[in-house]
Parts: sequence; C-alpha cells; structure tokens
Amino acid sequence: MQIGGRHHGKDRAEFVVWAPMARKMEVRILSPEERLLPMTRLEKGYWRTETRGVPAGAAYFFRIDESAERPDPASAFQPEGVHGPSALVDHGSFDWSDEDWSPPLPEDWIVYELHVGTFTPEGTFEAVIPRLKELRELGVTAVEIMPASQFPGERGWGYDGVNPFAPQNTYGGPEGLKRLVDACHSEGLAFILDVVYNHLGPEGNYLWDYGPYFTDRYHTPWGDAVNMDGAGSDEVRRYFIGNAVYWLRDYHIDALRLDATDRIYDVSAKHFLRELSEDVRDFARKDGKARHLFVENELNDVRIIRPLEEGGYGLDVHWNDDFHHALHTLLTKEGVSYYQDFGRAADLAKAFREGYVYDWRYSRYLEHRRGSSSVEEPARQFLVCSQNHDQVGNRMFGHRLISLSSFEGAKTAAGAVILSPFIPLLFMGEEYGEDNPFQFFASFQDKELRDAVSRGRKNEFASFKWRDEAPDPHDMETFNRSCLDWDKRHRGDHKIMLEFYRTLLALRREIPALRHLDKNSLEAGCIEDDRVVWIRRQWEDSQIMAVFVFNDHEVTFTPPIDRGTWSKRIDSAATHWHGPGSSLPERIQREHPLTFPPMSCTLFIKE
Repeated sequence: MQIGGRHHGKDRAEFVVWAPMARKMEVRILSPEERLLPMTRLEKGYWRTETRGVPAGAAYFFRIDESAERPDPASAFQPEGVHGPSALVDHGSFDWSDEDWSPPLPEDWIVYELHVGTFTPEGTFEAVIPRLKELRELGVTAVEIMPASQFPGERGWGYDGVNPFAPQNTYGGPEGLKRLVDACHSEGLAFILDVVYNHLGPEGNYLWDYGPYFTDRYHTPWGDAVNMDGAGSDEVRRYFIGNAVYWLRDYHIDALRLDATDRIYDVSAKHFLRELSEDVRDFARKDGKARHLFVENELNDVRIIRPLEEGGYGLDVHWNDDFHHALHTLLTKEGVSYYQDFGRAADLAKAFREGYVYDWRYSRYLEHRRGSSSVEEPARQFLVCSQNHDQVGNRMFGHRLISLSSFEGAKTAAGAVILSPFIPLLFMGEEYGEDNPFQFFASFQDKELRDAVSRGRKNEFASFKWRDEAPDPHDMETFNRSCLDWDKRHRGDHKIMLEFYRTLLALRREIPALRHLDKNSLEAGCIEDDRVVWIRRQWEDSQIMAVFVFNDHEVTFTPPIDRGTWSKRIDSAATHWHGPGSSLPERIQREHPLTFPPMSCTLFIKE
C-alpha cells in the first residue's frame, strides 16, 4: 500500500494517509469542483478512500477531525508552496525514453554536485538539460542535485524541505524533474538525489498534526529528531523508506545521497539505515537495475558501508570528509574548529592509503576519540572532494577553495581528488575556477524564524572565530551572488582550469592504474617538513606516480620509482597551464633527486 494521493488514470484516484491520532479523516477536493470524501480507518492508524471523476492535477487537502485542513504528508506536488493544497500526479503518464539505461560501474563514477536554483539563470530542472552535454564531455558520469523536495519560499538549499515526496514547485515540479532525469540518462549520465531523513524544516511542517513522526528524546541541530525507535516508529520508518523507493521507482533515480545520517538516532536492533538498505536492494533486484545509496556520516563508522551479509548496514558509498579536511588544511593552513584536527601531510597520505584519517583516534576538536579503521574497505566505497556545498556554503562568506588558496592551489587540489583511488566529486563551477561565492540563502516568510536562522548561523560560526557579520540569508543579493557565471569558462585562467580538469578526467578514464579503484596496490607517503605527499598506484602492468607539493617554495627530493622510463603527463606548474614554470624533466629513468615547483601537482606514467 502506497501512501498519499495517487492518480491511476481514467480519472480514478486513491488517497491513503497515516493519522493514528485522528478520530475522523476526510479528503477535501478543491478542483475542478469541490467535494468532501470520507475515509475508512484501516489497521495501524491508516485511512483510505478511492473515488472517480477526479483528474490529474486536482487540488486537495486532508481534513483532520472535521477542523484542520493540511497538505498531504506524501504529497507528490505542492503547486502553491508548503502551505497550499496538494495536487494529484499521474506518474504513469510520463513518456520515459530510458528503457535501456543502466548506471555506470562503481569505478566509473565521476559525480558533479549542483544546486538547481543557482546553476542557471532560470533556476529550474529543465534549464539544467542544455548543459548536460558539456558535463559529459568534461568527463562527468553522474549528476547529483542538492535536495529538491518542496521547501518554503522560492530560494533555499533544500535541507529545510517539508514535503519529502514533492519536487520543488519553483524548480518545475514533478514533470520538470522527470524530464531532467530522462535527459541525464539520454546523455549517459546517472542521476543522484540528495534526500534528508534526519529532520524536516520548521516552516510548513505539518507532520506533527498527523502522528508521532518526531521525538523529544533526541535532539538535532535543527530541532526534535525523527522518531525512528519509539512508539509508532514502525510507520515513521515505512514513510521514509517508502520515500526512497518512490524516487527510485517513479522518477527512475539511480542513487540517493542520505544527508547527515549521524543525526538519525535509532537504538533498535535493526537500525533504520540497514532496513532502508534492505528494501532498496530488494526493489533494485525486482526492478532489474542497480540502485545505490551514498551516505554522509561524521562518525567514520565502517558498519555503515559494510555489506549486509557481514552485519553492516549495506550502504554503498561514504562521503569521506576526512579526505577533504586533510587536503583543505594543507592548502589553506586553516587550523580552527574541526580543521584543528588536521594539517599534517601524513594525514593526507593516510587518507589516500586507507580512507579515514580518524580511526578511533583522539580528536582535539571533539575532545574524544572518533572513527573506526577503514583499511579493509574497498576504495570504491569512498567519495572524496576538495569542496562541496557544505564546505563552501557553511563558511561565513561562502568562499570557494580558489579564493581561499590560489589558482595553483586549486589545480593541486583537483589533482589530489581526481588521481585518488576513490570516487571524485566536483562542486558546480570548480571545474573552471568559479570564484563567485556559494552562500547560505533561504526565503522563510515568518520574521521570528528568519531571525532564528540568522542567530543560528552566527552560533555555527563561533568555533571558527570569525568576527564579521554573515550575509543575510534572506537578502536577494545573497542568492544572486551565489549563482554561477558560465561565461567565465571561455576566458583566461578559467578556460585553462576547465581544460586542466578535462585532461585529468581523461587520464583517469584512459590509464588502468587510475581507472581501477584499488587501495591494495597503492602506496602513499609524505615528507612532513616540506609538506609533500606522493602516491603510487598500479593495476597489472600500468603504474603511475603523483606528487603533490603544498609548500610555497620549491622542494627537492627523490621520488620512489621503479627502474624503467617514466614520462611526465601532468605538471600543473607548467606555463601551458598558466603556472609559474617548471624545470622537471619530461622523462625520468631512475631514482634521483628532482626539484618540484611550489604548490603543484605532477603525474608520471611508467612507459
């Protein structure tokens, strides 16, 4: 039984809602003509009714106990926003063209994260479509969009959504999202949707009126936690698991990125994440196409990505923030907040070798140990980046890495991510060195809530010791500053950066030692005092060595290479890449001292 209002064609509609506390439930149809439909109570607090003569697009509310009228908790579309009526959607009417589509193999994932509202001037799903070809030609194989479930107002990051089943109306609603997914598949790109199962936003959240969706036994930074293990939690879990399957089934989405799962509190014998993984795996088996679950989790707990058969939760890929922090601190020398736990070349070398840096290691920032060893976990289970929406947008002014480091630093970071044995993620615009910020913006209507959001942002920055005033999230200019300027990609350093990314991604695709995601045949080391990290990767008879210098002066050392001829394929300091110039030879044949340029990335291939 699927919850929500569903249109089944030929003007037949079915409505199902979970409202265990209600004494009476009705559906109030608003269009094309007003009707009031009684609902029948079923087991476990569900209510259902079925009717005819109601077309797709019809607007409706649920009426609770003959008084409160609320949007459908599983609304498929909110054309008038979070406070307006829900609208029926006929999911069977869309003409899909992706029957033969299958997502890439794990070693071929190159993820591109974007925010729909700022990616194009139009800020819609369909406006993304004309740019898909260029992303594919760049080397991207998967597009990931930040949360697109209905949130309050016209502008927002999406993490304060309150209608988990309804694509944002200002982005183009259900039809627009389906067109984007179908176009991605036609272009050979997988599609990843960011979903939020740890909380709902504060404005327009009417789940409180229906049942025990939340609990005050746990708290998140955004308020009461979702009830995953208390009275009534079986149906709450079913609601969110049903949401996951809904996106995969009705929108043909290939993977979900689960936001901040360390804030999903559950002491059940079977954790929500494991149950979710089991049901998604079961759906994929019946559907005949692979589906994947990407997870954000600060705990560094390998149980999350361990296979179900080994007692793990069975999720596929973990966003490895340790890699980002280790790389970021070498580039910027920042040492406040959680960055105080990083900053050594050895941290990045360990991240290359193992995945996690913190593996039950003491954190000065948290003042306790965190993490577990990821030595045994396959490289394909880790996603790494030099920047993403969190690491850029949660800075006070939303500065991107290129603004915090330099042009040379941004190239070095690109090399570290793309030449790693892990799945790379690019944050929109980084491929051409976009220097417009990506700031936090929202469009709440309630003044008290707007003030509370501003205070919350200020408190969030306290550990960074930033003294300036953050931009007002509700000021239209904050949003405008965060939009991409695609015209930059055709000129100056931006054009060079784009070609640099394209070249790195092509090498990753073409060279077996780079394409195969394998930690077992990888070596990584460092020279701490000189802020140098090097890696060697091998697959059968293919070998590479990459050297990353995070210093502001030249460094001379003897890289560890096998006998034979090694050719230089990337030298980020070369004038060809608008660098300061490099004296590194085009070929090397034995171990001997080489002088590497400051802040640079160099790649050698064994011939």
